[in-house]
Amino acid sequence: MLTDLSPSNPAWAQEIFGPVAPVARFSTLEEAAAMVNDSEYGLSLGILGDVGMAMELADLVDTGKIHINEQTVSDEANVPFGGTKDSGNGSRFGGAEANIEAFTETQWVTMRSSIAPYPF
Repeated sequence: MLTDLSPSNPAWAQEIFGPVAPVARFSTLEEAAAMVNDSEYGLSLGILGDVGMAMELADLVDTGKIHINEQTVSDEANVPFGGTKDSGNGSRFGGAEANIEAFTETQWVTMRSSIAPYPF
């Protein structure tokens, strides 16, 4: 877990595929959404906390997957997903249906009523 990172820090600004969790503070949901949406990436986002507030934030962010009180570990990808902006393209290939997908964005949301008891 990395805290107090500047927006230019590579751990915050780039897609890091590994056991890295950049964490940031915010005062309002709009501020949190702006921090997320300012990124050129939008593959997956985890939100921990109150489910109602997390759902409000989920409506404000541009990302392919959202995990509320959950994480990407052990996901079963049963629907097309691929991220937004410069992240992923998994839902963009596969024939005529994929051409329609190229002009739409899907968003995956997982949710628990409370924060999951990790580590396993």
